[in-house]
Order: sequence, then structure tokens, then C-alpha cells
Amino acid sequence: MPDDTVNATLPPDYTTLLCVRSGPFGGGRSSLSDVHAAVARLSEDNRALLAEPAFHYGTFFDLFGVGEEYKPFPVLDASDPGKGFVRFTAKMLGRSELGQAHADAARELAEELVREQVRFMLQPGDYLIVNQRRFLHGREALHVGQESVPAADRRLLLQLFLRAGAGARLGRVAGRRHR
Repeated sequence: MPDDTVNATLPPDYTTLLCVRSGPFGGGRSSLSDVHAAVARLSEDNRALLAEPAFHYGTFFDLFGVGEEYKPFPVLDASDPGKGFVRFTAKMLGRSELGQAHADAARELAEELVREQVRFMLQPGDYLIVNQRRFLHGREALHVGQESVPAADRRLLLQLFLRAGAGARLGRVAGRRHR
């Protein structure tokens, strides 16, 4: 899931990305991983560790409609193991003060997510919609030299979070711009 909302109490159901401009120096491929398939390959002990509220990641900014900041939080939604929400970004491994067992469980999940992920480059005009309850989306770094490109020529992705469900209005949760 995008690292914007792993620590939110009400993360959005979908994230969308519209590629307006490609990066002039390349890089920045997107990746998708089937999170439930990755979790199913973990040992029961590691799933139990990931269901404990032991993880931290960043702080909120420019987000609304996603609930409160959740810290510490569990990676796996214990209310519905195997089908619930998975709060994970590999970046949090360096930001959570974890015991060895929790760190090992999170690293194993990261390895399983990478094992069968699909990578692709969004091109201008491409619009990606990701069900965050089933897939985790990530982006690789842009190639070196991006900081020398004028802002008007840099890669531009527009992101919007959506909430599904009875009575929910699409587009109710705002997004933000990514470069």
C-alpha cells in the first residue's frame, strides 16, 4: 500500500495514479504485489507477530478522511486474517524500533511481496487503480539527476484515494501530487 496511509486508522480502499509526465531521466517503475498471496506463504508464527501492534511509520501530513494516526499499528488486520487490510511498506523497517522476531517477520513479508510482484512503467495518460485491500503498490526511485530538472518538466503523478462501500461517495478522500 502506498506509504501515505499505512499508519491511518481508516485507510482508503483504493488508490489511483494518473501519469501526467514521465521523468526525463527515467526510473520510477511501479510495482504491484498480491498481498494476500504473500501473507499466505508466511509461517503462522510470523503472521501472529505481524498482527501485533508493534510497527511505526512516519507522521501524517496533507491527509484527511483517513482517520487518526495509528501508532503503533499491526501490519495484519487480526479481525480478518488472510483477507483483512495489510499495512506495510518496506520503508517502515528502518523507522520502527522492532524486536528481532517482529523485524524478521516483517522482512519475510517484504521478501514474499517482492517474489511475485509485477513491475511496469506508467506512461503519460496511464491511469492505475489499485484495490489496496488486495494489492500493495510501490514505486522505485527515479534515476539520478532529477533535482536538476525544472519543476515544470519533472515527472508528475496525480494520486487520489477512494473509499468504497455502501453510501460512500467516490473521490471523497483527497489525494496529493507525487513527483
